[in-house]
Amino acid sequence: MTLSLRRDVVLNEVDDGLVLLDERTGRYWHLNSTAEQMLRDLLAGHSPAETAHRLTAGSAGGPPVDDEFRNRVTADVQEFVNGLRRAKLVTT
Repeated sequence: MTLSLRRDVVLNEVDDGLVLLDERTGRYWHLNSTAEQMLRDLLAGHSPAETAHRLTAGSAGGPPVDDEFRNRVTADVQEFVNGLRRAKLVTT
């Protein structure tokens, strides 16, 4: 799945994440730092499962992440993608 922002969606970095502006409607969305990382990974071509793995990898020496938690994060990333699609901010 290759995800890309629609041509009329503008991405702006702010101190605490990103802002997406849909120039067609004038609506905007503020993404926190976690959503920013998800969006950047997805736009770079990573799948929701790969994105979840990257989010839960943590730093070396950190506590291990179990499969149940990683599956929950994968579902959350997929719901994030679904929300972007519903808002018509991305194309696939």
